[in-house]
Amino acid sequence: MTFQAPLDLDGAIALADAVAASAASDTAPLEAAKQLLGAGEVVLEAWVEAAGGVPTDDEVEGYRLLALHRQGAKGNPSFNACRETCRELVYLRNVVEMSLSEGDLAQARHHLMLEAHVLRHLGLFVGGKLHESGLGDFCCSSRPLHSADSTITN
Repeated sequence: MTFQAPLDLDGAIALADAVAASAASDTAPLEAAKQLLGAGEVVLEAWVEAAGGVPTDDEVEGYRLLALHRQGAKGNPSFNACRETCRELVYLRNVVEMSLSEGDLAQARHHLMLEAHVLRHLGLFVGGKLHESGLGDFCCSSRPLHSADSTITN
């Protein structure tokens, strides 16, 4: 199944949701996995642009997504919280391709679904950081989103 490429952060999250919903029946998981990786780039482009930068076309370890992360983390150490999420997107895209080369379509579909969920996480994290710059100062903690007078009850 071919999905439309996202134009913005919300489009990337919508793509992740669409791929996750159809991963079990996707007849072209490698194409979908590549689209998810591209959507991850769109998410990080939004971060770089929001900081006043021009998204790089460079690659790190063969992937633009990793170069965009490096660019987005400069001057903002809390953005390193999503480094492993970006690396996981690359890894899962590669696992989908490897599974298909081994003839294991079920495994490829499973990892495609995981990649979609990781992209959604990345999109929500970056969207949260665009809303609240302190998000991620404590790993993926959402503590800065809580008001000073709020209390947590069980």
